[in-house]
Amino acid sequence: MNMTNKAIIHTDNAPEAIGTYSQAVKTGNTVYLSGQIALDPQKMELVSEDFAEQAHQVFKNLSAVCEASGGSLNDIVKLNLFLTDLSNFPIVNEIMSQYFAEPYPARAAVGVKELPKGAIVEADGVMVI
Repeated sequence: MNMTNKAIIHTDNAPEAIGTYSQAVKTGNTVYLSGQIALDPQKMELVSEDFAEQAHQVFKNLSAVCEASGGSLNDIVKLNLFLTDLSNFPIVNEIMSQYFAEPYPARAAVGVKELPKGAIVEADGVMVI
C-alpha cells in the first residue's frame, strides 16, 4: 500500500504504542485500530489488576483512538476481544453495553494464554467513518 493512501492516527489520550505499530491507521473511510490494553495513558501502567477496571480502561483507550480518528466506538464494525480467562466474558459483555449502542458491531471473543504487560483483557477493531 502506498503511504499516501494511509494516515497514521495518534492521540496522547490513549497509551503510546509499546512496539513497532501505530495506535490506528486510516485508509479511505476505514480505520484499523490496534489492540488496547488497560494502560493509563499518562503513567503507561495497568490501571488495576481487577478485570472490570481493566475492561473499562480498554474501552476508554479504544474510544480515545476512535475520536482521534474522527469517529466513535459506535463506528466500529468489527471488534475483537482477547481475554486471559473466558469466565470473565459475562463481565466484559456487560461493560461493553455501557460503551456501545445498538446496532452492536460484529465481535469475536478469544481466550488467550497471556497479553502484553500482564493485562487480562485487550480489544482491537475496525471502524468505518
